[in-house]
Amino acid sequence: MTHHEDQAASVVSIDPSLFQEKFDELAADLAPLFTRREPRAHALDYLRGLLADLPRKNCWTMAEHAGKTRAFGLQRLLYQAVWDEGAALDAVRGFAVRHLAAPGAVLVFDETGQEKKGGATAGVGRQYTGTTGQVSNAVVAVYCTYASALGHCLVDGDLYVQEHWTKDPQRCERAGLGGDFTFRTKTAIALEQARRAVAAGVAVDWAAGDEVYGRSAKLRGFFEENAIGYVFAVGVNFAVPTKVGPIRADVLAAKKVPKRAWNRLSCGQGAKGPRVYDWALVATAGPRHHLLVRRSIADPTDLSYFYAYAPEGRSMALADLVAIAGIRWTVEEDFANGKDAVGLDHTQARRYRSWRRHIVLAMAALALLSVIASLDRKDHPAPALPTSPTADPPADFGRIALTVTEARRLFQLFTHLLRDMPTTLATRRMAFHLQWSTWRRRHQARARWHHYKRRLTDLD
Repeated sequence: MTHHEDQAASVVSIDPSLFQEKFDELAADLAPLFTRREPRAHALDYLRGLLADLPRKNCWTMAEHAGKTRAFGLQRLLYQAVWDEGAALDAVRGFAVRHLAAPGAVLVFDETGQEKKGGATAGVGRQYTGTTGQVSNAVVAVYCTYASALGHCLVDGDLYVQEHWTKDPQRCERAGLGGDFTFRTKTAIALEQARRAVAAGVAVDWAAGDEVYGRSAKLRGFFEENAIGYVFAVGVNFAVPTKVGPIRADVLAAKKVPKRAWNRLSCGQGAKGPRVYDWALVATAGPRHHLLVRRSIADPTDLSYFYAYAPEGRSMALADLVAIAGIRWTVEEDFANGKDAVGLDHTQARRYRSWRRHIVLAMAALALLSVIASLDRKDHPAPALPTSPTADPPADFGRIALTVTEARRLFQLFTHLLRDMPTTLATRRMAFHLQWSTWRRRHQARARWHHYKRRLTDLD
């Protein structure tokens, strides 16, 4: 491809009008939730602020971005304005699923935290959070990701509040939880989210999650009742039902997995190559349930366990169950994108309703970017990847798919930075930034190709 051909291709590689078009579509979905014009306008300003390139996304910085002289309108949107954040969450989920629904879709459950100081914020307490990798003073929330072959994003989320809060009704009242607040486990929150998704008619075939959710018989039972398969991680001491009674997962694997039973498979594409492990499938008491065992290639003593269920008519092949196990990591990507791109953890709200309204709007911003990235992927093929350690570099590496963070950068450019420029200058700047974006994505595709070849070499 010549320089001029590459320049021409870059200009048409992304349709700038798509960004405003999808923003308007999402805004139309949210508009009926607001009975008054002012909170509706503030909600859109808040959404634009979350999509802006701001180091911290709080009401003051987003009010300044919107050209306001004070932050009261955005603050009032969170703590006092009349609108139903539950209905807004339904609208966000509907928008995401409308664009990302595809056969084999998965609901993925996980939690993430945000460190806090003091003890006034709703749900704050000393607890473990993967954000820090240790016990710290933090708030933790349970989220649900909708993942399909077309893309993925967060579609539900709610605060996890430790049980000791129930012993202080006045503290709960001050934090906006209500004096009659009752404790909910993380799995109970996930079950509520699963019920909301199914009640909304979300097309989903599978569910996945880590050990916290895999140990819940109620959560697993709900999916079985609704003919939804699952592949949940479980601990070594998980009691696997067998024909001779419950047996620990690690004991069952040691007894039932001979050396010849291991299969080397990839559970998905990582940033620097396929995520390859050795896998084995162990039969249990029921014909539709299996114990899936994962073994590290680098350390064969490092084993992980998954409890899997496939409804009648659904594939139970090892490769298919491994693929579902791998999709679990999409929620981690959504956490990273949510925090880095749209300020999911930037909220400074103390009361529960204000916190929840912030994360609903943050999930709306993330859904918008995920949908835009998905639509771009439909029009552009995936970049070339090596198929063997001896593969020669291709003449054209292609370009990586549009990422959420790149979509956010381009959204800011197309909908804000260029809107006040003269038409001729705006057109030139747009062409320049599109060409720059394409160059970066081509460079990343080249780097990915070599990372993957090195990974294949290591696995050979």
